Amino acid sequence: MSEVGQATVATPATGPGLLSWPRARETARRAGLRPLPVIGLPLAETLGHTLAEPLGALTDLPAFDTSAMDGWAVAGPGPWRVAGRVLAGRTDVTPLADGSAVEIATGAQLPPGATAVLRREHGRADGALLHDRGPQQLTPGQDVRPRGQECRRGEELLPAGTVIGPAALGLAAACGHDRLAVRRRPVVQLLVLGDELLASGIPGPGLVRDALGPLLPPWLRAAGAEVAEVRCVRDDFGLLRDALRHSTADVVVTTGGTAAGPVDFLHRALAESGARLLVDGVAVRPGHPMLLAELPGGRHLVGLPGNPLAAVAGMVTLALPLLHARDGRSVAAPALAPAAVLLPGHPVDTRLQPVRRTVEGVVPLAFDGPAMLRGLARAEALAVVPPGGAAAGQAVELVEAP
Repeated sequence: MSEVGQATVATPATGPGLLSWPRARETARRAGLRPLPVIGLPLAETLGHTLAEPLGALTDLPAFDTSAMDGWAVAGPGPWRVAGRVLAGRTDVTPLADGSAVEIATGAQLPPGATAVLRREHGRADGALLHDRGPQQLTPGQDVRPRGQECRRGEELLPAGTVIGPAALGLAAACGHDRLAVRRRPVVQLLVLGDELLASGIPGPGLVRDALGPLLPPWLRAAGAEVAEVRCVRDDFGLLRDALRHSTADVVVTTGGTAAGPVDFLHRALAESGARLLVDGVAVRPGHPMLLAELPGGRHLVGLPGNPLAAVAGMVTLALPLLHARDGRSVAAPALAPAAVLLPGHPVDTRLQPVRRTVEGVVPLAFDGPAMLRGLARAEALAVVPPGGAAAGQAVELVEAP
């Protein structure tokens, strides 16, 4: 089921204000449907950006009839009289008369009049004559890449919304592009909240190492974001409120402070900053005290729980759909895989379970508590386990793990 289809699932009655996991994801995606400006970049700088316009071919590919093999370009039936050589990069190619041949390199332009390419291993020179000793009779067009075999000028090759990877870069270059129109990356500010967090060293009594500061930025960049700042903010209401008020990022991501503990100031800071809550709690385990808010000026804040695996759940539930939409990315069809064994679930909430793939299907990993990362570090994906669990053989949706 697609994200849009899943958005119609009823919200489980797990507490006031909690949205179902599918509905929360769809809410985040819809909140991001405000495309960022289009910018033009040199081809080499577009890796990881999203196409703002379809990628069209500026030329036929190939742009001319090309030899697909080293050998001889021949005209008509053999034997052929050989005269000359054509290498790749030559533009002055002499036409071939019937019964003649020319030595040719892979990728070289086929001479006008040539009807096929005889592979080097299939040819035998007998004085000035070339004979075909291949296992089968040479046929017209054999080992020739005809002009426009891959595409024609003006043809759409990739749709808008495609993330530009290495293969797309090569395709754009092959068909003549020097610059591409892409979406500006959403700028993200990451605020790591908490007095108990250490940036270095071995944790001691009452203190823990910050795991999310190292974990989240590369994942955010992979989601298409530009991470402008990672800042630690102490458990102080005024500091948090001011950080939100003065932020100019398209999306602010916070870690911790989303529940109702004595130093969980995020809800109050959002209220005093003029924010509007779109999601305030999700029926998912781990990570249900996550939130999404709209800040003044059309910007957004994603509040992740402070426990590491719970924060990862918040990323895949709210942050990634929001960022992908802001980046103009196309909505991908969900990836499905069978459960190799029973995947236990929560009675009424969706569960996000770290899993690995096997021949039989996905299997759950241990050490999957909200504060743990050991299972996630070995995971290939997170399985979306519906309320009540998934039986062995049942298809479950897989979402990306960092």
